[in-house]
Amino acid sequence: MADSTPPTPFSVAVICDTQNYVDHNNQREAGFPLNAREMLWDMMSHIARNARSNGGDIAFATGLGDNWQHPSVAGPDAQHADAGAAANPVIERILPASPEALREVEMPAVRRAWEIVAQAMPFSVVPGNHDHDHLWTDPNHPPLVAEAHGEVIDLIDQIGGLHVGELNNWTQVFGSDTPLFRDRPWYVSSFRDGANSAQLFEGGGYRFLHLGLEMCPDDAVIAWAQSVIDSHPGLPTILSIHEFINEAAERKSIAALDLTRMDPERNSPQDLWDRLIAPNDQILITLNGHFHGVNQRIDRNAHGHKVYQFLVNYQSRKQALKTAAPEAKVLDGLGDGWIRLLTFDLGAAMPRLRLRAYSAHYKAFASDLPHYAQWYGHEHPEMPPAEFLALDETEILLDDFHDRFATAATARDAALLVAE
Repeated sequence: MADSTPPTPFSVAVICDTQNYVDHNNQREAGFPLNAREMLWDMMSHIARNARSNGGDIAFATGLGDNWQHPSVAGPDAQHADAGAAANPVIERILPASPEALREVEMPAVRRAWEIVAQAMPFSVVPGNHDHDHLWTDPNHPPLVAEAHGEVIDLIDQIGGLHVGELNNWTQVFGSDTPLFRDRPWYVSSFRDGANSAQLFEGGGYRFLHLGLEMCPDDAVIAWAQSVIDSHPGLPTILSIHEFINEAAERKSIAALDLTRMDPERNSPQDLWDRLIAPNDQILITLNGHFHGVNQRIDRNAHGHKVYQFLVNYQSRKQALKTAAPEAKVLDGLGDGWIRLLTFDLGAAMPRLRLRAYSAHYKAFASDLPHYAQWYGHEHPEMPPAEFLALDETEILLDDFHDRFATAATARDAALLVAE
């Protein structure tokens, strides 16, 4: 007989935009008052300690891109140089190409972080714009200043149109044939050397499919993703990508970093919804970083079912730095060790999803910290404290989950009976 015990809840850990932790400028050897990368390693150790393989409830982890900070090449790749692209003077001041520091400090710190998780559970990592080898100016949208000057906050409207190229550094750490993923049975497909990948994991009595995509994917990526879905029909699916919904929960790119401007064959966030997410009923959740802060939206897909879309990005948080070293200067923030946890209870009569934020630095959930909204409420100044906290501490009823994935449940139960 199949086991009739209700499945136990399980969690997915979300790690967002870790570039500030590993930035070579934010380490003791560069004169910084602490090693920020150790905050990242503490986060990953917390996730590993709480993996199901170690007696906890975390079944899967996903990284949302911008793993490191600096490009390794000043200016465009050969393809875009031929089209007139050139180095951006503003970006060269803010984020100068730093090949030696990138490869000797930032990339090794990121690799070590994910090696900690790799010992404990299946996981995915997607590339963000910072992970590309190149960052340059779109020749049709040049920077609006002749020279880079002023504070970073004053430069945002002056940067012009930016573009990225190549992922050679990325594939050295996260490529499909690297030790992190090679021969892993749960790593079921990849495209472009792992810049796009698919994983399987189990939780709540179901098999889940996870898709990780590069930002603004082109048609070939969407075709590959569709082929993976077609090969795993009916499985509840989570899709991770660096860019999707923004701080206002809109599906649109940052104006200065719209990759479809120079490469029109790419698909915008809204295009991705229209062409891949909405038509495929098994895509349940999307996760993205890139934009600062957190937000969410719920829309019905082409089949009338809900798709839960979450922005998760804590990179601008720096309360820990203000406390430990108020004189220290950073480009943006550090992140304060925050991790998003999605906890699924699929054994309940009404399945539910609980969202929580946990800081490995403070060793506390958001709701445990009385000054949480005071520290971070600038991310949504229009919200009262309770509403702001609810973005990181709330419960969502998955009211159509059982009906939507009944076929998957039937297949699961049949597999259990055959196994016995």
